[in-house]
Amino acid sequence: MAEPERRPALIVSHVDITYRVKASKKMSLAEDGDDDSIVAGLFRRGRELSSQQSVVAVQDVSFVAYHGESIGIIGRNGSGKSTLLRAAAGLIPPTAGEIYCDGDPSLLGVNAVLMSRLTGERNVYIGGQAMGLTRAQVRDRFGEIVEFSGIGQSIYRPMKTYSSGQAARLRFAISAAAAPDILMIDEALATGDADFKERSAAKVAEIREQASTVFLVSHSNATIRQLCTRVLWMDRGRLVADGPTDEVVAAYERTLPKKTPPAKPPRKPAGPPPGPA
Repeated sequence: MAEPERRPALIVSHVDITYRVKASKKMSLAEDGDDDSIVAGLFRRGRELSSQQSVVAVQDVSFVAYHGESIGIIGRNGSGKSTLLRAAAGLIPPTAGEIYCDGDPSLLGVNAVLMSRLTGERNVYIGGQAMGLTRAQVRDRFGEIVEFSGIGQSIYRPMKTYSSGQAARLRFAISAAAAPDILMIDEALATGDADFKERSAAKVAEIREQASTVFLVSHSNATIRQLCTRVLWMDRGRLVADGPTDEVVAAYERTLPKKTPPAKPPRKPAGPPPGPA
């Protein structure tokens, strides 16, 4: 029996992302002198002290993600993982290349619209409607969102009083309740206790069963192994591997520095023998 044809959810084709940043120019030794001459020189040259530099965050990345896949993105800090995810979500325009999406992506989706001075309750309605739910749908799912987030009565307090973990859990709960076509998670599952991580894993599996696509950026290889069937490995802005989770994660781990066990404290010297009774 022939396998059902897989349908692409996201196509990333030869994507580059370059940032323009300001950088200060270094003064050469020839510019050394007394304080008055240095200050005068600074005023004379004015704008010459800063310049723009190009920083390549993502370089020539291509892949195809299919409906129903759960894809992890791994790599060291600064490798371009989060930048690639934001571009795929439509938040950053690529400098070169094309991105095609079949459906509506959500990058743990509501950070831009949540307001810290408002209560969690108000933010649930704002975030849910920003992700395409009607007010009635948010009302119907409100209890489920609060229960899933595990923040309890804190839902009625301003979000500015939340810990980073509480805020992350609420964002995940809102995004998951909306069941987007493509759910993109950036380190959100790194927060919370074991119970929340277990519930998150079950929710990701449920979303996948609905033929949605899930992307997960994480530094936790255990989480990637638990939730993802496929992994993209980014290094210095380039995609260096794309394949089955166990295979790619194992290759990545071989490049990491080995952790040395903590040094044992020196043994205390034995005390003098006890004297005569």
